[in-house]
Amino acid sequence: MEIKKITDAAFRKYGKVVQGIDFSELVETLNTKTPLPDGVIYEPSVTELEAVPAFAELTKKFGGELPIQIGFCNGQNYLLNALEYHRSSEINVAGTDAILLVGSQQDVTEEFTYDTSLVEAFLLPKGTAVELYATTLHYAPCSVGDAKFQVAIVLPKDTNLPLEEGHDVWEDRLITAKNKWLIGHAEGGLPEGAHIGLIGENISVK
Repeated sequence: MEIKKITDAAFRKYGKVVQGIDFSELVETLNTKTPLPDGVIYEPSVTELEAVPAFAELTKKFGGELPIQIGFCNGQNYLLNALEYHRSSEINVAGTDAILLVGSQQDVTEEFTYDTSLVEAFLLPKGTAVELYATTLHYAPCSVGDAKFQVAIVLPKDTNLPLEEGHDVWEDRLITAKNKWLIGHAEGGLPEGAHIGLIGENISVK
């Protein structure tokens, strides 16, 4: 599929490049203090990442002084597998080059299905940060070529932590973790009980 630049006009409906924050120490810490597995690993909150100067700036400017968390999603991946959304924006900071597969929540049907032919791919270069809007569907980043990826993930505090009660009615049935609504693909290898609503090809960037 075509992989566009995040500076392309097509990205504007999904998010924007974050300006005015120095992410260099966050990138260095991500590169040196977080694992790089063959599969994909996600951690919502990591002490070492939250100790860098950018954490205070992000709390002020992204969180609007509400608590935030910085974690990571690292590894090797080429497939869409699922799409998720939050009730909040998310910032991705690239520790390496990575590819983001994104879509619009407005294209999710009343039955909570989504046509994967609408997914678009964008290259997120190392050292760059983007804000993905709350209405942007997204999931794990993808690798560029044969390389593994490292991406810091900034979200409101406690996002993606385990749920404390059941959710099984209407849009509630998409909730798989705190502040996380998930639509899976039948070939995505998701846990039993996940809502399978992605219709079409399980998009691959390779």
